[in-house]
Amino acid sequence: MPDSKQWLLWARQLQAISQNGLAYSKDPFDVERFEQIRHISAAIAASHTDTDAEQLVQLWSGEQGYATPKVDVRAVILHEDKLLLVRENSDNRWALPGGWADRGLSAAENVVKEVYEEAGFQVEAVRLLAVLDKHKHEHPLGWNDVYKLFFQCTITGGSAAQGMETSEVAFFRIGEWPELSESRNTAQQLDRVCRLAVSTDLGVWFD
Repeated sequence: MPDSKQWLLWARQLQAISQNGLAYSKDPFDVERFEQIRHISAAIAASHTDTDAEQLVQLWSGEQGYATPKVDVRAVILHEDKLLLVRENSDNRWALPGGWADRGLSAAENVVKEVYEEAGFQVEAVRLLAVLDKHKHEHPLGWNDVYKLFFQCTITGGSAAQGMETSEVAFFRIGEWPELSESRNTAQQLDRVCRLAVSTDLGVWFD
């Protein structure tokens, strides 16, 4: 029997096949077939969620070009055995500073930008701690394939300040986590990246 998330894997794979086919197909019959695959993918997803299939088709139609994972960057900032977290406006829960990587910046430059915008601190990215596939971890179900990059950062300036997407900035003792924004990070991930940050003997954690 397939596991409880197998339907999501099938839907995502079909969506990727459809998007890739539409990106390169010139023949109108091929285009029609790949559009049909997109609708099948949306129907599978809609049958397991409260989302309307046509809404998913419209959402996925906005994705252009070859289908690749999105990149999410997160900053791991420790100070006196405490970890910096921000409270997200979207769900009023806590997460490592970070977000989607913008084009035109390296992954490290993106995480530095995100920390300043969300927490008010100027930081330097000093070490890559983890590269994770979001769907291999206990996050809520989502449509996108996402690679999550966790960087250890050190504070070089600035002061704690909320941003446009955050309402609070605070340090928490390791393992004593507040209610987490689990679409962004899980308790297991925070525990492990903190262990990685305090040890120079451990390599990069990856899936």
